[in-house]
Amino acid sequence: MQSPVCLIDNDVDGKLCVKESALQILQKIEQPVVVVAVVGLYRTGKSYLMNRLAGKQTGFELGSTVESKTKGIWMWCLPHPTKEGTTLVLLDTEGLGDVDKGDSKHDTKIFCLAVLLSSTLVLNSQGTIDNKAIEELQYVTELTEYIKVKSSDDEDDTEFVKFFPSFIWVVRDFTLEHKIKGKSVTEDQYLEFALKLKQGNSRPVKEFNLPRECIRNYFPSRKCFTFPFPTASEKVSRLESLDSADLSSEFLEVTDRFCKYIFDKSEMKKLKDGYTVTGRVFGQLVKTYVDTISSGQVPFLENAVLTVSVIENESAVKEGLQVYQSGMEKLKDSFPLELSDVCAEHQRLSRMVTQTFMKRSFKDSEGTYTKCLEVMPKMNKLFDGYLHQNEEASKKRCENLLTTLSAPMTEKLKKGFYAVAGGYVLFSQDLEDIVKKYKTQANKGVKAEDTLEEFLKQKSVDSNAILQADKKLTEKEKKIMEEREKAVLLAQEMNTKEQKQRQLEEKMEAERQSNEERMRQMKKKMDEEMRLQREEAERGMDSKLREQAALLEKGFKEKADRTTKEIEDFKRKNKEAEKKSDKLFKKVIENMNKRHAETVNLMMRQHNEQMKTIMSMQRPSSDSSALLLCLLLGGLSGGSGSGSSSCSRPCC
Repeated sequence: MQSPVCLIDNDVDGKLCVKESALQILQKIEQPVVVVAVVGLYRTGKSYLMNRLAGKQTGFELGSTVESKTKGIWMWCLPHPTKEGTTLVLLDTEGLGDVDKGDSKHDTKIFCLAVLLSSTLVLNSQGTIDNKAIEELQYVTELTEYIKVKSSDDEDDTEFVKFFPSFIWVVRDFTLEHKIKGKSVTEDQYLEFALKLKQGNSRPVKEFNLPRECIRNYFPSRKCFTFPFPTASEKVSRLESLDSADLSSEFLEVTDRFCKYIFDKSEMKKLKDGYTVTGRVFGQLVKTYVDTISSGQVPFLENAVLTVSVIENESAVKEGLQVYQSGMEKLKDSFPLELSDVCAEHQRLSRMVTQTFMKRSFKDSEGTYTKCLEVMPKMNKLFDGYLHQNEEASKKRCENLLTTLSAPMTEKLKKGFYAVAGGYVLFSQDLEDIVKKYKTQANKGVKAEDTLEEFLKQKSVDSNAILQADKKLTEKEKKIMEEREKAVLLAQEMNTKEQKQRQLEEKMEAERQSNEERMRQMKKKMDEEMRLQREEAERGMDSKLREQAALLEKGFKEKADRTTKEIEDFKRKNKEAEKKSDKLFKKVIENMNKRHAETVNLMMRQHNEQMKTIMSMQRPSSDSSALLLCLLLGGLSGGSGSGSSSCSRPCC
């Protein structure tokens, strides 16, 4: 993007709405996103910081009056400067505390959206982090009214730390020394001092502690940057047009540190259970949250994941099948092919389908895996369709080939060439020649034997008529010839059935290998999701343990004990979640194996039925070519009429 666009605006009724043009931009971003949102009072220089993160002098609009310039939430998507293959999404939010706003809850909604959408939340303020500045941050204390983790929990904000963004407090126009009680401190120590809790249980103490406790408990990490005045006061209104030489070196140094920290430390946006968000998913997430808040409902993190996952998993199925269909359509240009070639491409594309599906899908209870199981029969149905098309192409080629090869014979039949004494031998020789030439032709495909069988059956009508009319042959010789022709047709029928049997075995092997690959990729996906789930739990646990240690150090034993209980609940819920996931995984594997077994059993039944048919057939003593050779050379070409044979092999 060359410049920012409005992502979230107000509609004619004053409700928040998502701009379709911004969603279309996000829809095209397949990369993971790092989302940095800035919030704070209006006219405090938020937009300048975001422009610097974008590496630009201008972009997000800066105001030079007391009027708030940014309305709603604006978005700027850029290649991440240090993380290859990642998109940096900058969100500049409407200034909080604007007196012109009519909706008293509008600021809280904007703040909540910034928290829900970002992986790093930057709070921008001016002056110092004093009690007044923290009291003005009442939006933090109202988060529980607008955000819930699960729809089943009435008041559970202890898990916010697992899903909330990192927190950075930027203090602008900071003029104080970094000293507490005469000792020099870092910016982070200054922040921790400002967030220090008071002892006691009185109402004023609770009111003092509440916003501080929310910041300490909700956000997994905290960081602080204090910016001095950028330049002379008369030049501040023209900040975006000033050269570096016009800005103080101290201001530039902090700005560079701030940008470097954001680039190095800001993590990719993730959803519940550690799922990494792409630009496309981020757009769906924005719409889900905005629609929920605008309707007056409370967004549940778990429900948002479910809503997005339904969309993504449906799309994953479609995308996977499109990959398969596109590949098979290209292969179709080469039809007819041997079944082994079609099966090999089917297996290759099946792997790609599973990879495509697994890459895009993510867990929502059983939803993902149910969809994965849906892919298999749909893909197998497509496979059967392409097999049929390959068979039709093979049949057409073979029929055309036999029509071309038998054209001279057809012409001779029309002219009565075989309607003479000894015509049967001439016909048999021509037929043998056609079969030999047909056998040597390449690329006939899977219907080669079937089509030849049908052709020989058709020609047997002509052959029998010519045989019966041939006055050179005795009745005994005609009887022998009839039996030999039956043997030839039987041998060809055997060839056809055996070819079908081999093809069925190839399909069974292809299904076995495809299932093994699906199972392997499914296991890989499950292991990865378990790893992300554990990392998410560890992230929340580490934050709780740090907070517990800080409380104990400052003498807040009662609060530390409450944190201990939260940690135990944390551990219990994490174990329950792992058990649930493990149970789900086992169920999925069981269902996949069941589906595979059903497919294989169906093929096995077909295999067994064909085997019974083959075994019940009376096998000729030699193959069709030898039988036909006996037919041509076994005493007929000599014309003696005695029925003697010069062929030493038994023909029937």
